[in-house]
Amino acid sequence: MRKRSNRSHNWRVDRKGKGSMTQCSHLNQVKITSTDKHVCEECIKTGDSWVHLRLCLECGHVGCCDSSKNKHATKHFHHTKHPLMRSNEPGESWVWCYVDEVEAGEVRGHNVIPAA
Repeated sequence: MRKRSNRSHNWRVDRKGKGSMTQCSHLNQVKITSTDKHVCEECIKTGDSWVHLRLCLECGHVGCCDSSKNKHATKHFHHTKHPLMRSNEPGESWVWCYVDEVEAGEVRGHNVIPAA
């Protein structure tokens, strides 16, 4: 099982060169934490394949990851502005926030536990 590094905070540097930590502020928008879907439907429609799958935690959309040719999960974020997605791969529970650009936490059961 592959473990993800704990990147719960991102350092951002302003124009004056001062850094600050950013945490996810969107965990209150989680509505869905799991799915039985294990395909990227957009890739299926076009006959393409994918590398890994991601699940939107607001509406349940399943799309392919950024390592995949079509990057449907990120395209879904740009279209809907739904900020949170999780890995839909077996054994992985990390959650990513597109808006804050941080690993926001991890799914445990039906809950998202914020990153420390």
